[in-house]
Amino acid sequence: MRWISLALFLGLVLTTNAQEIQVTVSGNIFNADADSIYLYPITGEKSSPIKGTKFKKNGDFEIKTKVPSADYYSLRFGSSKVDLILREDSEIKVYGDGAKIDQFCNIVGSDESAKMNEFTREKDAWVTYVDSVNQVISADPSQQNSLRGEFQQKQQQYQTIVRAFIQANQNSAALYAIQSIIDPNVDFEGYENITKQLMAGFSESPTVQAEYSKMEKLKKEMLAKDPLAPGKMAPDFTEAMPDGEMLSLSDLRGNVVLLDFWASWCGPCRRENPNVVALYEKYKDKGFTVMSVSLDKDKDKWLKAIENDNLSWPNHVSDLQFWQSKAAKLYGVSGIPFTVLIDKEGKIIRTKLRGPQLEEELSRIFGDS
Repeated sequence: MRWISLALFLGLVLTTNAQEIQVTVSGNIFNADADSIYLYPITGEKSSPIKGTKFKKNGDFEIKTKVPSADYYSLRFGSSKVDLILREDSEIKVYGDGAKIDQFCNIVGSDESAKMNEFTREKDAWVTYVDSVNQVISADPSQQNSLRGEFQQKQQQYQTIVRAFIQANQNSAALYAIQSIIDPNVDFEGYENITKQLMAGFSESPTVQAEYSKMEKLKKEMLAKDPLAPGKMAPDFTEAMPDGEMLSLSDLRGNVVLLDFWASWCGPCRRENPNVVALYEKYKDKGFTVMSVSLDKDKDKWLKAIENDNLSWPNHVSDLQFWQSKAAKLYGVSGIPFTVLIDKEGKIIRTKLRGPQLEEELSRIFGDS
């Protein structure tokens, strides 16, 4: 029941009133294009500064104040800014060249702030590069082909930087820098993962709490529109078995069913088959079965693969229509292997389970005793 405890914890976090905290931000910034420096909330360009101070002649400054809560803030002067993560009793020092603060800035006393700004520099450099390429192509469309190779190379380099940053900053508040580059409509899984990590590492932040609430709302909306969302009835269909007999998914009601879309020509499917066979043998006497829907178009190759892979369950169907398979279209299958785990009442448990994830889910359902 650990998930209940986690839900209760998050509910308490999201309803807790933020508490003012004491912070000190100081340092030295030379070549600044302003005589004063201010501490702002990170969100809202038109927000009012929390506190500011004038630079000394040598560029030294110190801002000692209370802020509304542990959260993300911006240190701003002129047209420049440095984003900071402030927690209770933070004492952060910022050193840099005010004329090139995006390139030359050293943050002491907050590793997570330093890492967040380091990634932001990489992100801004990538955005600047993309904008420059678009401008060139807009001015002269014939340049598109000549620029493609360089663009793809730089894109791969940037994606490598993104992956390395995420890997090196698990559950860190610094991951906030990633949020703006993930489109939840394109990669909701990645967006959800980053948001959950932020909550794990910086749950006291109102900004993180707001992001988490936004993610949960969006998830509910997406699940409501998803015909294969957990808890929904699995769409029923009827298809022919190898001997010509017709089998409906609903005929297997009363069992936990793994609906498995595969084909003899699908390498990943064939490599996954031994795992499915092992799990079928392990749990078949507890009410687990498999219904395999083949996207083959050659019946002999389909039957030979069933035999060679020892797919011992009796529920094999196919209309031999390749990607035009009616069952595959019904389930929106665009790639295989594709699985749908269905409970005894015909409701969807989860989709796209393979390998250890499938084994873990079946162990949860049936136990290993």
